[in-house]
Amino acid sequence: MNTATTTAPRPYESYVYAYPHKTAYRPLDDRPALRDLWAGERKDALSLYLHIPFCEVRCGFCNLFTRIGAPDELTTRYLDALDRQATAVRDALGENGGSGVGGADSVRFAAAAFGGGTPTYLDPDELDRLCDIAEKRMGADLRAVPLSVETSPATATADRLAVLAERGATRLSIGVQSFVDAEAKAAVRPQRRAEVEAALGRIREAGIPVLNIDLIYGIDGQTEETWRHSLDAALAWQPEELYLYPLYVRPLTGLGRIGAGSDAAWDAQRLRLYRQGRDHLFAQGYEQVSMRMFRRPGSPSQGADDHACQTDGMIGLGCGARSYTSGLHYSFDYAVDMREIRTIIDAYTVAEDFSRAEVGYRVDGDEPRRRHLLQSLLQAGGMEVAGYRERFGSGPAEDFPAELGRFAALGWLDGGAGPGLLRLSPEGLAHSDALGPALFSPAVRAAMATYEAK
Repeated sequence: MNTATTTAPRPYESYVYAYPHKTAYRPLDDRPALRDLWAGERKDALSLYLHIPFCEVRCGFCNLFTRIGAPDELTTRYLDALDRQATAVRDALGENGGSGVGGADSVRFAAAAFGGGTPTYLDPDELDRLCDIAEKRMGADLRAVPLSVETSPATATADRLAVLAERGATRLSIGVQSFVDAEAKAAVRPQRRAEVEAALGRIREAGIPVLNIDLIYGIDGQTEETWRHSLDAALAWQPEELYLYPLYVRPLTGLGRIGAGSDAAWDAQRLRLYRQGRDHLFAQGYEQVSMRMFRRPGSPSQGADDHACQTDGMIGLGCGARSYTSGLHYSFDYAVDMREIRTIIDAYTVAEDFSRAEVGYRVDGDEPRRRHLLQSLLQAGGMEVAGYRERFGSGPAEDFPAELGRFAALGWLDGGAGPGLLRLSPEGLAHSDALGPALFSPAVRAAMATYEAK
């Protein structure tokens, strides 16, 4: 990294929600057995993630691992495969029941999430089965831990929501993106505000404790006035959480194919709208958790914030899910192109052996330090230096003097946080999508650069 200059990079390089990024993953030649990977790991506070790769439509900005529709009973075959995978993974984890206290052999889950895609693409009976896989196969007590589920306006139906409420869902996250119909159309997201409002009403009627609304800024044609309109429309529902996402245009997405792109003027617009949205939520009493996440004070805790998983212990089920051990992050193959995604999903549905890791990235050398620093620093609360030192035996300033020195020179670090706390300044939080990638290791950068998008 060049540390001779303090010129600020472009503010929107990449949204970092996990490290290393999945485009750094590669096929694992040794295909390690899951039983061996998890043998020495702590398993008393695991996170469980179930991935459903189906949507009714694909938004123009979306590069998630998901396909449109599920013909020929594909959801049934997918859930059959998910059941087989869960059985194999639970067997690999060992110790059945999860009633032990502490230790590497006790298997217990501290949090669960259903993501996608759109988990509520599944019908009510299929959602019940999904919960059964989490509980009866994996041993997660969904009524005793935070359970977050993603949904969309079209699929947030009363019967589906009733299943989720009864099975213990504590948080529902709905992708609205904009309450302005013309902006939704510009983002290639076919929806009407009336449909969105009706879905929000059903969610509130279902009584799920935490409602999160996702909004996007930087859409073509969006202005400060229309952005404020969407913010106020969301606030009318008094959501416990709001996520404000900058629009990205990525290769192989709908917007990418029509030639939409990034320039300095767009960067300036997104920064301006971010600051407007942040300040407006502050004025309404919301607290900032990260660049994207804002929470209403007094809202129920839902575990780790904004995908912050500094420690390991993630079990991912489904062909788009990741799993984390202390030494290896692993998953299945990744794609953005719809044809490639269909091929991967089809292969997953006929697979019989889920006992080995197939694709991943080994987290060794200084990668655990980078991951911990990156995912802690991107939280508004910052990172306790003592906790970092206790875990790694050294301090972040010793391990990353060039990177932290540059952040300080750019004004991205809070100089008043005190010697025991490493925390971003407001300007640092605003530049999270430049700061995060700046902490990527050379090896991860090289792997991502040579990844062939498909």
